[in-house]
Amino acid sequence: MSWLPKDFVHPVYVPVPNTALHLRPIREADTALDYPAVMGSQKRLWEIFGPAWAWPKETMTYDEDRIDLLRHENEIAAHQSFNYALLNKEETAILGCVYIDPPERTGSDGEVSWWVVDELVGSEMERALDALVPQWIAADWPFQQPRYLGRTITWQEWLTLPRAS
Repeated sequence: MSWLPKDFVHPVYVPVPNTALHLRPIREADTALDYPAVMGSQKRLWEIFGPAWAWPKETMTYDEDRIDLLRHENEIAAHQSFNYALLNKEETAILGCVYIDPPERTGSDGEVSWWVVDELVGSEMERALDALVPQWIAADWPFQQPRYLGRTITWQEWLTLPRAS
């Protein structure tokens, strides 16, 4: 199954306007930054992603996160799905993530979701990311009908849609 054109080149660095933040594909080597970001916001992230993805478990270990990031890194290389880390300028902290996935449910050609760490909820940085993601997807990704999970459709509504074939 090919969900992207064969000649598609995914972005490798995306600045978040009016902030010192940027997005780049996540790597296994980011585990030391990712694990505290995820587990520091685990309760809220579980409320968002838990029903659909069963992630992040309260008991997730550092090694489980490392294995998950290696899977993401391999999926990015194969253009199967994409996980972009939201990083500060120095890349000393992951402050959230953006996921770009093939459609699991009917009615879209790409499914996009994102989050920020608890301390950024309601901040100018979160608003900047919220503004950037749909613009970035429209400008740099080959989707005709992207779906923004938790934004233009609730996760609960998404779960009731028929599975894509």
